[in-house]
Amino acid sequence: MALVELERTLRVKLADTLPGVEAQMRFAPAQPRAGWKAGHFPENARMAAALLLLYPGSGGPAVPLTVRASGLARHAGQISLPGGACDPGETLADTALREASEEIGIDPSCVRILGELTPVHVIVSGFTLHPVVGVTDVRPDFVAATGEVEEVLEVSLDHLRDASRIRSGTRVREGVAVEYPYFDLLGHQVWGATAMVLGEFICLI
Repeated sequence: MALVELERTLRVKLADTLPGVEAQMRFAPAQPRAGWKAGHFPENARMAAALLLLYPGSGGPAVPLTVRASGLARHAGQISLPGGACDPGETLADTALREASEEIGIDPSCVRILGELTPVHVIVSGFTLHPVVGVTDVRPDFVAATGEVEEVLEVSLDHLRDASRIRSGTRVREGVAVEYPYFDLLGHQVWGATAMVLGEFICLI
Protein backbone atom coordinates (compact mmCIF):
# COMPACT_ATOMS: atom_id res chain seq x y z
CA MET A 1 0.00 0.00 0.00
CA ALA A 2 1.36 3.40 -1.00
CA LEU A 3 2.00 5.94 1.77
CA VAL A 4 -0.72 8.32 0.55
CA GLU A 5 -3.30 5.53 0.53
CA LEU A 6 -2.12 4.33 3.92
CA GLU A 7 -2.58 7.82 5.33
CA ARG A 8 -6.18 7.98 4.10
CA THR A 9 -6.94 4.53 5.49
CA LEU A 10 -5.44 5.24 8.90
CA ARG A 11 -7.22 8.57 9.32
CA VAL A 12 -10.52 6.72 8.99
CA LYS A 13 -9.61 3.71 11.10
CA LEU A 14 -8.00 5.70 13.92
CA ALA A 15 -11.18 7.78 14.21
CA ASP A 16 -13.32 4.63 14.48
CA THR A 17 -13.44 1.91 17.15
CA LEU A 18 -9.91 0.56 17.62
CA PRO A 19 -8.90 -3.12 17.92
CA GLY A 20 -7.88 -2.20 21.47
CA VAL A 21 -6.96 -4.51 24.33
CA GLU A 22 -7.79 -7.70 22.43
CA ALA A 23 -5.13 -6.91 19.83
CA GLN A 24 -2.62 -5.78 22.45
CA MET A 25 -3.01 -8.96 24.50
CA ARG A 26 -1.59 -11.08 21.71
CA PHE A 27 1.76 -9.59 22.73
CA ALA A 28 1.36 -9.51 26.51
CA PRO A 29 3.51 -11.88 28.62
CA ALA A 30 1.85 -15.16 29.57
CA GLN A 31 2.30 -14.13 33.21
CA PRO A 32 1.82 -10.35 33.57
CA ARG A 33 3.45 -8.52 36.45
CA ALA A 34 1.50 -8.38 39.69
CA GLY A 35 -0.90 -5.45 39.66
CA TRP A 36 -1.03 -5.13 35.86
CA LYS A 37 -4.38 -5.56 34.17
CA ALA A 38 -5.06 -5.05 30.49
CA GLY A 39 -7.07 -1.94 29.83
CA HIS A 40 -6.66 -0.59 33.37
CA PHE A 41 -5.02 2.80 33.78
CA PRO A 42 -4.32 3.83 37.40
CA GLU A 43 -5.39 7.36 38.27
CA ASN A 44 -1.95 8.13 39.69
CA ALA A 45 -0.09 6.97 36.58
CA ARG A 46 2.06 9.56 34.82
CA MET A 47 1.14 10.43 31.23
CA ALA A 48 3.54 9.62 28.42
CA ALA A 49 3.33 9.64 24.64
CA ALA A 50 5.29 8.01 21.83
CA LEU A 51 5.37 8.63 18.08
CA LEU A 52 4.68 5.86 15.60
CA LEU A 53 5.90 7.63 12.47
CA LEU A 54 5.22 6.42 8.95
CA TYR A 55 7.66 7.56 6.28
CA PRO A 56 8.80 6.46 2.81
CA GLY A 57 11.59 3.95 3.31
CA SER A 58 13.76 2.34 0.64
CA GLY A 59 11.44 -0.67 0.48
CA GLY A 60 8.12 1.09 0.95
CA PRO A 61 6.44 2.63 4.02
CA ALA A 62 8.45 2.17 7.21
CA VAL A 63 8.51 3.13 10.90
CA PRO A 64 11.51 4.01 13.11
CA LEU A 65 12.17 2.18 16.37
CA THR A 66 14.94 2.97 18.83
CA VAL A 67 17.44 0.77 20.60
CA ARG A 68 17.59 2.35 24.04
CA ALA A 69 21.04 3.08 25.44
CA SER A 70 22.52 0.40 27.69
CA GLY A 71 23.28 2.89 30.47
CA LEU A 72 19.69 4.01 31.06
CA ALA A 73 18.13 3.32 34.46
CA ARG A 74 14.97 1.78 32.98
CA HIS A 75 14.32 -0.32 29.88
CA ALA A 76 18.03 -0.21 28.97
CA GLY A 77 18.81 -1.93 25.67
CA GLN A 78 15.17 -2.50 24.85
CA ILE A 79 13.45 -1.57 21.60
CA SER A 80 10.93 1.23 21.78
CA LEU A 81 9.12 3.96 19.93
CA PRO A 82 10.55 7.44 20.49
CA GLY A 83 8.63 8.93 23.38
CA GLY A 84 8.58 10.03 27.00
CA ALA A 85 6.76 11.85 29.77
CA CYS A 86 4.34 14.69 29.06
CA ASP A 87 5.40 18.12 30.23
CA PRO A 88 2.84 20.47 31.81
CA GLY A 89 0.60 22.09 29.21
CA GLU A 90 1.48 19.66 26.42
CA THR A 91 -0.96 17.66 24.37
CA LEU A 92 -0.14 14.03 23.67
CA ALA A 93 0.83 14.97 20.11
CA ASP A 94 3.08 17.75 21.43
CA THR A 95 4.90 15.26 23.66
CA ALA A 96 5.27 12.62 20.96
CA LEU A 97 6.70 15.12 18.49
CA ARG A 98 9.04 16.73 21.02
CA GLU A 99 10.41 13.39 22.17
CA ALA A 100 10.88 12.18 18.60
CA SER A 101 12.77 15.38 17.83
CA GLU A 102 14.99 14.99 20.88
CA GLU A 103 15.62 11.25 20.51
CA ILE A 104 15.97 10.71 16.75
CA GLY A 105 16.06 14.15 15.13
CA ILE A 106 12.54 14.28 13.65
CA ASP A 107 11.41 17.71 12.43
CA PRO A 108 7.94 18.15 14.03
CA SER A 109 6.88 20.64 11.34
CA CYS A 110 7.12 17.86 8.73
CA VAL A 111 4.79 15.45 10.55
CA ARG A 112 1.02 15.18 10.09
CA ILE A 113 -0.77 13.62 13.05
CA LEU A 114 -3.30 10.94 12.03
CA GLY A 115 -4.66 9.89 15.42
CA GLU A 116 -3.94 7.75 18.46
CA LEU A 117 -3.85 4.05 19.26
CA THR A 118 -5.04 2.47 22.50
CA PRO A 119 -2.95 3.41 25.56
CA VAL A 120 -0.82 0.84 27.40
CA HIS A 121 -0.01 1.06 31.10
CA VAL A 122 3.67 0.30 31.78
CA ILE A 123 3.72 -0.84 35.38
CA VAL A 124 7.53 -0.92 35.72
CA SER A 125 7.85 2.83 35.15
CA GLY A 126 4.39 3.91 36.30
CA PHE A 127 3.49 5.53 32.99
CA THR A 128 0.42 5.18 30.83
CA LEU A 129 1.78 5.32 27.30
CA HIS A 130 -0.32 6.94 24.57
CA PRO A 131 0.84 5.99 21.05
CA VAL A 132 0.40 8.82 18.54
CA VAL A 133 0.45 7.96 14.82
CA GLY A 134 1.94 10.40 12.34
CA VAL A 135 3.19 10.50 8.77
CA THR A 136 5.85 12.44 6.87
CA ASP A 137 6.42 12.64 3.12
CA VAL A 138 10.23 12.42 3.18
CA ARG A 139 12.55 9.99 4.95
CA PRO A 140 13.94 11.85 7.99
CA ASP A 141 17.65 12.30 8.54
CA PHE A 142 17.71 10.31 11.75
CA VAL A 143 20.10 11.44 14.48
CA ALA A 144 20.30 9.21 17.57
CA ALA A 145 20.49 11.16 20.84
CA THR A 146 23.76 10.45 22.64
CA GLY A 147 23.21 8.68 25.93
CA GLU A 148 19.57 7.85 25.14
CA VAL A 149 19.50 6.01 21.82
CA GLU A 150 22.13 3.57 20.59
CA GLU A 151 20.60 2.95 17.18
CA VAL A 152 17.60 3.83 15.03
CA LEU A 153 15.97 0.80 13.41
CA GLU A 154 14.16 1.43 10.13
CA VAL A 155 11.46 -1.24 9.97
CA SER A 156 9.44 -1.68 6.80
CA LEU A 157 5.72 -2.30 7.15
CA ASP A 158 6.18 -5.45 5.07
CA HIS A 159 8.45 -6.84 7.78
CA LEU A 160 6.09 -5.71 10.51
CA ARG A 161 3.12 -7.45 8.85
CA ASP A 162 5.07 -10.67 8.18
CA ALA A 163 3.43 -13.22 10.48
CA SER A 164 6.59 -15.37 10.47
CA ARG A 165 8.34 -12.62 12.47
CA ILE A 166 5.95 -13.08 15.42
CA ARG A 167 7.61 -15.54 17.77
CA SER A 168 7.68 -16.68 21.38
CA GLY A 169 10.55 -16.67 23.85
CA THR A 170 11.37 -16.87 27.54
CA ARG A 171 12.82 -14.22 29.83
CA VAL A 172 13.78 -14.53 33.49
CA ARG A 173 11.91 -12.03 35.64
CA GLU A 174 12.59 -11.95 39.38
CA GLY A 175 13.99 -15.45 39.18
CA VAL A 176 11.03 -16.89 37.26
CA ALA A 177 11.01 -17.87 33.59
CA VAL A 178 8.20 -16.03 31.80
CA GLU A 179 7.02 -16.80 28.28
CA TYR A 180 6.42 -13.78 26.08
CA PRO A 181 5.60 -13.12 22.41
CA TYR A 182 7.77 -10.78 20.38
CA PHE A 183 8.46 -9.41 16.91
CA ASP A 184 11.77 -10.52 15.40
CA LEU A 185 12.80 -7.34 13.54
CA LEU A 186 16.23 -6.64 12.07
CA GLY A 187 17.83 -9.08 14.49
CA HIS A 188 16.16 -7.57 17.57
CA GLN A 189 13.42 -8.89 19.82
CA VAL A 190 10.64 -6.30 20.16
CA TRP A 191 8.51 -7.22 23.17
CA GLY A 192 6.53 -5.70 26.01
CA ALA A 193 4.62 -2.43 25.61
CA THR A 194 6.22 -1.69 22.23
CA ALA A 195 5.09 -5.05 20.84
CA MET A 196 1.60 -4.45 22.21
CA VAL A 197 1.39 -1.08 20.43
CA LEU A 198 2.69 -2.56 17.17
CA GLY A 199 0.35 -5.51 17.57
CA GLU A 200 -2.66 -3.20 17.52
CA PHE A 201 -1.20 -1.11 14.69
CA ILE A 202 -0.80 -4.04 12.30
CA CYS A 203 -4.50 -4.81 12.74
CA LEU A 204 -5.22 -1.47 11.05
CA ILE A 205 -2.96 -1.90 8.03
